[in-house]
Amino acid sequence: MKPKYQVILEDIKSNILSGAYSVGEQIPTELALQDKYKVSRQTVRKAILELSNEGFLRSEKGSGTYVSNQFRSKTGGNSSNKTIGVITTYISDYIFPSIIRGIEARLNEDNYSLLLASTNNDVAQEKKALEMMLSFGVDGLIIEPTKSNLYNPNIAYYLTFKEQDVPFIMINAYYEELEVPFFCLDDVQSSYLATKELIANGHTQIGIIAKMDDLQGKYRMKGYIKALGEAKLRFHPEQVLSFYTETKQDLSTNLKKFLTEQRDDLTAIVCYNDEVGLEVVHVCRQLGISVPEDLSIIGQDNSYISKNANIKLTTLTHPQEQMGRDAADWVIKKLQGKKDLSNNTYYQPVLIEGETVKKKLN
Repeated sequence: MKPKYQVILEDIKSNILSGAYSVGEQIPTELALQDKYKVSRQTVRKAILELSNEGFLRSEKGSGTYVSNQFRSKTGGNSSNKTIGVITTYISDYIFPSIIRGIEARLNEDNYSLLLASTNNDVAQEKKALEMMLSFGVDGLIIEPTKSNLYNPNIAYYLTFKEQDVPFIMINAYYEELEVPFFCLDDVQSSYLATKELIANGHTQIGIIAKMDDLQGKYRMKGYIKALGEAKLRFHPEQVLSFYTETKQDLSTNLKKFLTEQRDDLTAIVCYNDEVGLEVVHVCRQLGISVPEDLSIIGQDNSYISKNANIKLTTLTHPQEQMGRDAADWVIKKLQGKKDLSNNTYYQPVLIEGETVKKKLN
């Protein structure tokens, strides 16, 4: 359990970094803070003293305690060696090492430092990461949004970056409620091409596995529905299996149930990504469903796991390292004062044939 002064300290710091308390504004009195947190005056004073030492507050004798921005000059943010913050949902999993490698390579070319944080697709961890970046005083920021298809409670922090003229760009997805530049794969097109490939191979009963708390999942679902509509194929809700970050751990169990129930109907599946595609392959083996003879499968993202698995997954490209490099280049150019930079870039996916799609014979 956190010490009581630490709770007060973190609350006040969050209010400062999110812009709820602005620079120069007087914070509540010691008495008010005692009452709010049900603590002693000594506990309140300890929190205020620490925040003052860190440069977040300044006390004026006989007047009160005010918000300060001295914390920015206490960090590396004002040095000649500029630092770019990078926040991704994951660091060592899936396509993220490649994206980060691209960012790092471009930053190194101009001697920029990198400050890295991950959120595990959790908004509380995203809040901590954003507060760290603001406290450090990063010069620019590259963010992969957390649960981008849901309302984000951390929007105030992004607005603080905007107010401070700290350039930031989003990758893989973006928050639709913010006007923000981004680099994204054309996720609608990716799933559209995957579904079209299956239709071209004679499949009419095509399911989809979609992750629905991320914008990529929403758009990949859209591409799937678009391709079905163009081919005059009916959309069957029972042929959709959706999951979220919190239920990902149950995917194998839910896939067994889904594939068992749809065994007599489904002949093909579009998967949210390669990770899901290979999980489908794994579950099919457990159920005695032959891939691709009984079930054709397409992943998405052309990840290293699709290349290194014991079956070569049919998939679609994702820019990965190039996306990271382009995002870093955008931030560097923005800091150099370049104008007319692109505010939204979509990379076009390309189908990569593998061993998991077979023509359906009538």
